[in-house]
Amino acid sequence: MTREPQPQEPPRKPTAPLSETAFTLLVQGVLDYGIFMLDQQGYIISWNAGAERIKGYSAAEIVGQHFSVFYPTEDKASGKPQWELETAVAEGRLEDEGWRIRKDGSRFWANVVITALWDETGQLAGFGKVTRDMSERRAAQHALKERRRLFDHMVQAQETERRRIAWDVHDDSIQAMVAVGMRLQLLAERVPESYAGELQRLDTSVRGAISRLRNLTFRLHPPGIDRHGLLEALSIHLEDAMASWGMTYSFEHRLDREPPPETAITIFRIVQEALLNVHKHAYGHTVALCVESADGGILTRVVDDGTGAPMSLDVVHDHFGIIEMRERAETAGGWWSMRSEPGTGTTVEFWVPNPDPVSASTDDQS
Repeated sequence: MTREPQPQEPPRKPTAPLSETAFTLLVQGVLDYGIFMLDQQGYIISWNAGAERIKGYSAAEIVGQHFSVFYPTEDKASGKPQWELETAVAEGRLEDEGWRIRKDGSRFWANVVITALWDETGQLAGFGKVTRDMSERRAAQHALKERRRLFDHMVQAQETERRRIAWDVHDDSIQAMVAVGMRLQLLAERVPESYAGELQRLDTSVRGAISRLRNLTFRLHPPGIDRHGLLEALSIHLEDAMASWGMTYSFEHRLDREPPPETAITIFRIVQEALLNVHKHAYGHTVALCVESADGGILTRVVDDGTGAPMSLDVVHDHFGIIEMRERAETAGGWWSMRSEPGTGTTVEFWVPNPDPVSASTDDQS
């Protein structure tokens, strides 16, 4: 059985190029960008609706004026407008961000692109200028920078307080308990044999309390965290913790640069809490830690081979350690997650930003 041939669609005619009038209407109607033309000397010869919205001038008010009217007094005094035109001629285009002035005298942060335009004979015909109002983005960047600054201060304050408490516990409570233990040993040599068992139990309790207090001081302020980088501090902590808990571990790391102290402390504290949860709740034998650079930050995973028993939402919300891990990551501008699979273990994963110090210092100067 033969099939009937399907009718062929007639070929489409090539779309006619956009007419100059239509293109002009398109440019004139753009509202998010100020698009206008300058002559060879920098005087405005065209003006679109976006430029009127951003800068406040109507076409009738601004056409014919020199584009330097948009620049702050200090920029005009330094010759910046003329320098930008000369650079656009020499390099073909110029892109800049800086303060510009609206009709009402208010300042806004602008991204500006100036393109040199040439005629058929190779002569300079003028300039095309595109302006975007970046004030909201700059305000958001400054808010983020301020949040990061406050977060750094908070981390420093927390670590200072943790260090003070650790020292107080070590110099006061631990020393007092050690003295009690020594007195118990002396007392054991002088009391009748019938009291020996009770004194032994007291001595065991005191030794246990001293051990717990020393573990507390370590958690409050692990030795070496101030002197070593993140990776070495994590390696030391992993080795000590896993050895005392009778567990094995692996540690992979791929960092393109060392994070600043506040970021390193944040990552260390979250890993520390995640490992403690493994010890208390996972009933596993192995932990895998991975720290790597990703998406302008540091991605960290703590994976155990425990029971993987999922926690209910109520337990998750009420569990202080989980709340602390999540809040630390989110306060640093990152995210945190935990997933469990029965029989295969639990994965704690989090990401915190690790901005390039060069770009960060550039933002501070802008």
